[in-house]
Amino acid sequence: MATEINTAMVMAAGLGKRMRPLTATRPKPLIRVAGKALIDHVFEHLLAAGVERIIVNVHYLADAVEAHLARYAHRVELIFSDERVTLLETGGGMMHARSWLGDAPFFCVNADNFWIDGAVPSLDMLRARWDLEAMDALLLLVPLAHAQCHGGRGDFHMDALGRIARRKHGRVAPFVMSGVQILNPAILADPPGAIFSTNIFWDRAIARQRCYGIAHSGLWFDVGTPQALPVVEAALADG
Repeated sequence: MATEINTAMVMAAGLGKRMRPLTATRPKPLIRVAGKALIDHVFEHLLAAGVERIIVNVHYLADAVEAHLARYAHRVELIFSDERVTLLETGGGMMHARSWLGDAPFFCVNADNFWIDGAVPSLDMLRARWDLEAMDALLLLVPLAHAQCHGGRGDFHMDALGRIARRKHGRVAPFVMSGVQILNPAILADPPGAIFSTNIFWDRAIARQRCYGIAHSGLWFDVGTPQALPVVEAALADG
C-alpha cells in the first residue's frame, strides 16, 4: 500500500541567473512554458497527487511569487517560507522551513521543473516505491540519454535495488537528478551552517545506503536557459 504523503515543499527562491535576461524582471518560477508559469505546472502535479499542504520558499522577487500563487489558497494550505533577507540554498531552505514540514515523509520539488508523466504519474510512482524503513531519500532520476536540454555528464549511478551512488570525477553517470524527490524529515538534522545544499543530506543517506532512486518514465526538460524554451514548446507541439 502506497504511503500517504500530504505535504510538499517547492523550492522557488533561486536567482535564475542562467535564465537571464528573462529573469531580470521576473522570477524563474514564473517564466511561462506551454501557456503557463513553470510553478503552475509543478502545482498541478502536486494537487493531482493529493497534496494538501505546500510550503514554498521565496527570495528573489518574492512578492511576485506570492501574488501569483494566491490563486491556489482555496485549494491547498499554502505557506511561504520567507528567505528575503538571505538566500539559504536548498538544504538551508529546508531547515528554515523545518517546523512546517512535520514528521512524515514529504515531496520536495524544484519550482523550475518541467516534466510530463508517463503511463503512471511520477509522484504516484515515487509514493508507491517509498519505504520509510529502508530510505531517507528517494529521488526521481532521468536517464541521461533522455534528459532534454541538459548538457551535463549525469549525476548518479543506480544499482538493481535502486540504491544510488555519485558519479565519479571525470566519468559519466547514467542518471540525472530531476529536481523531484521524497525525503524523510528525520534526515534534516545537524546542518553544517545556515546556508548549504541538499547534497549534504543526500551524501549522508548514500553513506548509510538509504538513498534510492527511481527512473522517470515520461519526458523531462532542463529548463535552465532561454534557449531551452523553444525546444520545449516544439516538443509539445509535436505531441
